[in-house]
Amino acid sequence: MIPRYQKVLFALLLVASIAMAAILVRLRERAHDRLLKGEDLAPTTAPVVAPAEQATLMVANDMDESLVPEARSLPLPKDAGARARALLDKLLEVYAAPDAMHPVPGVPRAVEQVFLLPAEGKSDAKGQLAVVNLAAAFADGHPAGIESETLTVESICGTLHANLPQITEVRFLVDGQPRATLAGHADLSRTYLTGAVATANPVTGAGATL
Repeated sequence: MIPRYQKVLFALLLVASIAMAAILVRLRERAHDRLLKGEDLAPTTAPVVAPAEQATLMVANDMDESLVPEARSLPLPKDAGARARALLDKLLEVYAAPDAMHPVPGVPRAVEQVFLLPAEGKSDAKGQLAVVNLAAAFADGHPAGIESETLTVESICGTLHANLPQITEVRFLVDGQPRATLAGHADLSRTYLTGAVATANPVTGAGATL
């Protein structure tokens, strides 16, 4: 026969267990309600998508060593530096296509950054120096040759000038460091004048020797 005190103790434990279960269920319901309320109150912001604009890419053509202007509709940011990088990303994407007239292997983030600074002797935005920081993988994988390398450099300068005419000078870095040449030939240690490229290639003229 079970003693009376054990029956009482068992009954108390049973009641306590039921009470704890009820409390846990209620706490869980409250936590769920707070979570849903937080989701309802959290602002939902759509990702910012830059509007598409008409842009001109100065695309290199190895057949006659020219730069050919190609009109493209591209989403372009308002910030000039980000805009310049988006333009160059698209230009190098064209070169990585299977049917490219100026084939250059594509790499992720071939243009790491584009910095805009006042050009030498300029204190306003009317004359800017664009510092184009290329990825080492892009430079290392670029086809070697004076013509191929020069066309790539000229097309970058020409594309920047065509869309951002305030850019009058361009310098190049590779992985944030100065580099003597692109792939053994085109000089990356100098400053390029975008006006020289535009003058030498008004439409499809021969490439300039900068």
